[in-house]
Amino acid sequence: MKSHSALKIEMLTQKGVKIPNPRGIEVGPDVDTDRISGDGVVVHAGCKLYGSSTLILRGATLGYEGPVTIENCQVGPRVELKAGFFRNAVFLKKSSMGSGSNVREGTILEEESSAAHTVGLKQTILFPFVTLGSLINFCDCLMSGGTSRKDHSEVGSSYIHFNYTPNQDKATPSLIGDVPRGVMLNQRPVFLGGQGGLVGPCRLEFGTVIAAGSIVRKDELNPDRLLIGDTAKGGSIPFTPGIYFNIKRITVNNIIYIANLIALDHWYTHVRSQFLSDDFPKPLFEGLKEKLDMAIGERIHRLKALSQKVFDSVEADQFHTKENEPPLVLKQKNELFKRWSELEEYFKSRHHVGENKELRDVFLEKLDLGIKTSGKDYIPVIKGLSIEDTKVGTAWLQGIVDNITAGALKVLPSFT
Repeated sequence: MKSHSALKIEMLTQKGVKIPNPRGIEVGPDVDTDRISGDGVVVHAGCKLYGSSTLILRGATLGYEGPVTIENCQVGPRVELKAGFFRNAVFLKKSSMGSGSNVREGTILEEESSAAHTVGLKQTILFPFVTLGSLINFCDCLMSGGTSRKDHSEVGSSYIHFNYTPNQDKATPSLIGDVPRGVMLNQRPVFLGGQGGLVGPCRLEFGTVIAAGSIVRKDELNPDRLLIGDTAKGGSIPFTPGIYFNIKRITVNNIIYIANLIALDHWYTHVRSQFLSDDFPKPLFEGLKEKLDMAIGERIHRLKALSQKVFDSVEADQFHTKENEPPLVLKQKNELFKRWSELEEYFKSRHHVGENKELRDVFLEKLDLGIKTSGKDYIPVIKGLSIEDTKVGTAWLQGIVDNITAGALKVLPSFT
């Protein structure tokens, strides 16, 4: 009697999936073979497919360079996952990952974004064309910028986004570019030089260039700047765990990051939904929305954990320092802890946030004209918008970011 895996493999080959070595792959019992296209999909030896929500569309290639494990991922048309582990992530048209990939929850690779070998991603969102080199750890980031495969934001090899602090928290998301302008695919690229690092939570403006070998610890909100990191001086100084000296910057950067994700949710809901087609079917769209919900939930969860830690840090700080903290810093820490429930509820009701529907509708009208002219191919339509049209769309999304941020800071007035 054939196993469940063997029966599913037989069904896949009958519908046209190319499996050079059928005995060399495994298909889990919960995989729905109707969600795997028979049009040009290639599954090489060593691949394992798991999960009821796994989706693989036409022209996708799995495991050309080594074994691939997929669990509940949505893989778009002509995607290449060359080798590695992929769980609860979504890959849009012509994106790719090289050998040794480790891609986990809440990760989104939009069209034509890519990574070379040995790259780790989790809670990472890459906009179209963003390119990562090799030997990179780039979790808890959103990166945009660039206009094409020849003019793209890039992360050099051996780069690290430092997303775990000595105080053992992960309220460290970094916003590289932003959502309101980044989705328009008309911004200057960002370049993060190899063998360097970014200490989250950090914000970088479009056009930022970080010199190779630099560790960046501060925000850069001016465009088109070259950042050259200083070499830290050696030495030994006292260190007390649990103390936060820059709680305002950490909290505000987290709020702005969440606000950008909420703006992206509106973009997916109102704009991406207009592009449903054979290359972007409803199950792929649903996977995209699901992963973004994961990302928003993760950021709220991590900020919640921080609110508890900063409250605990008040005693530690007062016990270990000769003088108490400045009154404002102490007030901010207490406020974040005591008003967290109110802030959390505010974030969770994000779909009801005030937005300028007039701007949105004007932009959607222009988008509809583009679709009628160029069809439902996302990148050509967005790049075909006029400068005036993109400004309207950016103003709509930036209004959402600003409203979310302002509303959160009303809950935390001492942070303004």
